[in-house]
Amino acid sequence: MNPVQQWQADLDDVKSLTPEIVNRILKVHDDRGMQAIEAVSEMRVKEYRDFVVVVGFEDEYIVEGGCTCRDSEYNLKSDDPTELCWHVLAAEIARRIDAMDHHDMWYSDVREFL
Repeated sequence: MNPVQQWQADLDDVKSLTPEIVNRILKVHDDRGMQAIEAVSEMRVKEYRDFVVVVGFEDEYIVEGGCTCRDSEYNLKSDDPTELCWHVLAAEIARRIDAMDHHDMWYSDVREFL
């Protein structure tokens, strides 16, 4: 089991961000892990009928099978499971601890108004 799978499995079991799990996330993901944990604690991970969206500093990013952010596109190696942008990390954490902000609407409809 790689380090990412380990903290994910631990979150699946415990369903909360314990200090041990937080430390493990930070050890593997450093600043991206911290940004992800902050986003989860601030309820910036939103689940719509069609997409999961993470509210970033400048935009909202769709997180489905990857992320639409520039960090994912340009900086991260897709074949390295430890290299995930903080938006993907936030979605993974929020999903496992049931901390998504649920919206019973289509994001594609909401996005038209933004």
